[in-house]
Amino acid sequence: MKFTLSWLKEHLDTDADAAAVAEAMTMAGLEVEAVHDPIAALAPFTVARIVSAERHPNADRLQVCQVDTVDGIKEIVCGAPNARAGLTTIYAPIGAFVPGLGVTLVEKPVRGVVSHGMLCSASELELADESDGILELADDLKVGEPAAGVFGAEPVIDFEVTPNRPDWLGVTGIARDLAAASLGQLKTPSVVAVAGRYPSPIRVRIEAPEMCPVFAGRLIRGVKNGPSPEWLQRRLTAIGLRSINRLVDVTNLIAYDRCRPLHVYDAAKLVGEELVVRGGQVASGTPNHEGGEHEHLIALDGKTYTLDPSMCVIADAAGERPIGLGGVMGGESTGCSDDTVDVFVESAWFDPIVTAQTGRTLTISSDAQYRFARGVDPAFVVPGLELATRLILDLCGGEPSEVVVAGQAPANPASFAFDPARVGQLTGLSLDDDRIAEILTRLGFEVARGDLWTVTPPSWRRDVEAPADLVEEVARIEGYDALPSTPLPDQGAPSRGVLNPRQARVRRARRALAAMGYSEAVTWSFTKQSTAALFGGGDERLLVENPIAADLDCMRPSALPNLIQAAARNAARGHADAALFEIGPIYLDDSPTGQRTVISGLIAPRSARHWGGGAEDALFGLKGDLMALLEELGAPVGSLQLVQGQNRDWWHPGRSARLQLGPKTVIVEFGALHPRVLKALDADPPMLAFEIVLDAVPEPRGAKSKARGAANLANLMPLTRDFAFVVEDDKAAGELTRAVAGADKALIADVRVFDVYRGAGVPEGMKSVALEVVIQPAEATLTEAEIEALSAKVVAAGMKAGATLRG
Repeated sequence: MKFTLSWLKEHLDTDADAAAVAEAMTMAGLEVEAVHDPIAALAPFTVARIVSAERHPNADRLQVCQVDTVDGIKEIVCGAPNARAGLTTIYAPIGAFVPGLGVTLVEKPVRGVVSHGMLCSASELELADESDGILELADDLKVGEPAAGVFGAEPVIDFEVTPNRPDWLGVTGIARDLAAASLGQLKTPSVVAVAGRYPSPIRVRIEAPEMCPVFAGRLIRGVKNGPSPEWLQRRLTAIGLRSINRLVDVTNLIAYDRCRPLHVYDAAKLVGEELVVRGGQVASGTPNHEGGEHEHLIALDGKTYTLDPSMCVIADAAGERPIGLGGVMGGESTGCSDDTVDVFVESAWFDPIVTAQTGRTLTISSDAQYRFARGVDPAFVVPGLELATRLILDLCGGEPSEVVVAGQAPANPASFAFDPARVGQLTGLSLDDDRIAEILTRLGFEVARGDLWTVTPPSWRRDVEAPADLVEEVARIEGYDALPSTPLPDQGAPSRGVLNPRQARVRRARRALAAMGYSEAVTWSFTKQSTAALFGGGDERLLVENPIAADLDCMRPSALPNLIQAAARNAARGHADAALFEIGPIYLDDSPTGQRTVISGLIAPRSARHWGGGAEDALFGLKGDLMALLEELGAPVGSLQLVQGQNRDWWHPGRSARLQLGPKTVIVEFGALHPRVLKALDADPPMLAFEIVLDAVPEPRGAKSKARGAANLANLMPLTRDFAFVVEDDKAAGELTRAVAGADKALIADVRVFDVYRGAGVPEGMKSVALEVVIQPAEATLTEAEIEALSAKVVAAGMKAGATLRG
């Protein structure tokens, strides 16, 4: 919505400039988008007069003009066809910014002749969309007179109108709110009725009162249409509207001045003596008119629109011919032209929802549709018609008929009780009752004071329905900057955000896995019941009563199915080599709380095909990641027992294991996932995974310092010794390595398996496990005797674990 400062001052008695008006509007809740000041933009431009104009020596279409300017006589090269001696126009000096061209003038030669300025057209000054030549002004203008004064330029305020305030779509409504905010006194002139001189020969009949409850109109004979006077053209042009003719310009002026859309019909083009307001018609073909032919309307924009029964239509010829879309746009067949003599002026109230839907369906957004869709003042139907009549008579002459009114306007908003103390309760403002009543009265509300006030909203404020709405109006006009500010009570020192041990372990696990190259996945805590059954879940007690999706109807018993499906989706999109992890809850029936926290990881090894590599390498790599993670979590890795053959049935029976503390406390299960489970989840094998039950991992003893201590680096070279032990085939190599590592914890730094052999030289049912023992001296280089003594301890530890040294 745009308006000029002088237009506002026709309704508001104030000395405020554009900046003060914009500030007051902002504080009153009107969102000002911009203040356009053409006076500043036109400041460099002044009136000039061409003394002589001669053809350019090097260009037939250019003229070299001697111009009398505010800076004296200037030689200017001009390409306008109407440049001639004696023409009064507008001059732009060197250094001026020309808004229509977006350039700053510089002194440069044009085909060999230097131009010392520019003669401007209307489009170059953004006074018109296009121009045929330079401006031609009145000869009585003085050279050097500012262009802003010549064109009557003035500031234009542009602001955003919220959907609930259609009264702001008229300058009157803006002036009313600013007057209530004490920026000035409201002085909108009252509407004086124009007496009709004869009965209107055109009647109105409403067949669709739900679309148009009230329709008023009158005939005006003998009008003389044509170009509007200069003041009206300037007013409309300033806000971006194109002047068409007097009759149409009057309707546009009242739409922006009073938020009262109108329409004028050329009475000579109407068929019959009755206008009918109805819904769109469809030719009967079926009982429901399905498949029938819709009627069409060629609107004033020259486009043809297909009408349907949901749209409000104005028709003549006994209701048979559509001539307009109610509240949206008139038809081309009855539009006014300069030859129009008799006009029928329409002022109606169209249902906002019907009007809005019509605009959306037909993709029409006219000024009338924009206002009717928000709900204009139904009480101003007849006054708006009287105001239009007076303007038409003043500008076009003519003889008016009596006003014809069909239907009845919607009832005014209902009164309701209001306690003025609610203002202080809801806003904290300390206002006396007189100030509250003053604000509401200035806004147009009727206030009947008593123990409880009775407040009646005005007809143009249908958005006010409850006491809280009145409180908002009072606070808005008093000023949101007047709202008291109360600091929150001091709560002491802010929390430092210390993590509890569980949260700290989760953070360490997340960082460690990310450093290993795993990507974190965040998945649902739900899964499909059939999928949960594959992982030991799916119990009826864990079903969700109101699942967010049909395939998320059960609490998950493991995080692995979601990771498997995520890896499968990645593989389907060309990213098969996935490494994912998730830290989150699982839900089990045997848990006391029904919930446990797990750290789950999954890899889908898809390395290049090679005879020497494969899933076995990936499995050992997964185990290495798992052990490193457990070390980071402070788990007692040295005390964990590796158990094979006891994993649950979604693990591969021959390529999986578990780590546990004693026979009952299972810390983690890891290994290859069963191909049967992968097939059920539409995932390609192999996939390797682990799932740590974080609740089962004991907390490390003693408080662990956050600061990392000094590195304990040995200053002596380590040495290695190899041992080959013969053990039973079903005995885990890990038990032997733990036993050997415990032979001398001070000197033995690491024990690694580097070979496992079954065959000739090894008894049936036995295997040879070759170990590399890394010995790290701490204080002095070991002597041969000390090394022999340590070797004897290693052999003894192996024999204690059930192994014999291979000969």
